[in-house]
Amino acid sequence: MNNMEEKEIREAIYAADNALAHLDSAKTYLNKASNWGIIDIFGGGLFTNLMKHERMGEAEREIQEAKYALQKFSRELQDVTGYSSIHIDELITFADFIFDGLLMDIIAQSKISEAKSQCDEAIHKVSVIKAELQSKL
Repeated sequence: MNNMEEKEIREAIYAADNALAHLDSAKTYLNKASNWGIIDIFGGGLFTNLMKHERMGEAEREIQEAKYALQKFSRELQDVTGYSSIHIDELITFADFIFDGLLMDIIAQSKISEAKSQCDEAIHKVSVIKAELQSKL
């Protein structure tokens, strides 16, 4: 392996680490939103609803950052021999978290759960590729 190949692999690994950090952070906020959502479903009140929505907003911001980081990872990965772009849209999608009322709270809880699953899938896929890249060094 020449210096250029090693440099490209290291850049891709760095981009993977950045994407994983944002995905992990998004998952943490989604877990917090989920916990507040469960309380909200069972009659948590205004404070609970506000806390849930605040955590959902934080999760959305991290998901947006994760999307940018995944796009950068995809570009970096294209520079590594034997890899093509990963499909960002298949790794993570965005949900509209603005809901209110009991039925909407249950729907929001479902959307939070779906977003957590998508984060898990993205974390797994990026981690696998990162491990492959590290084995090339």
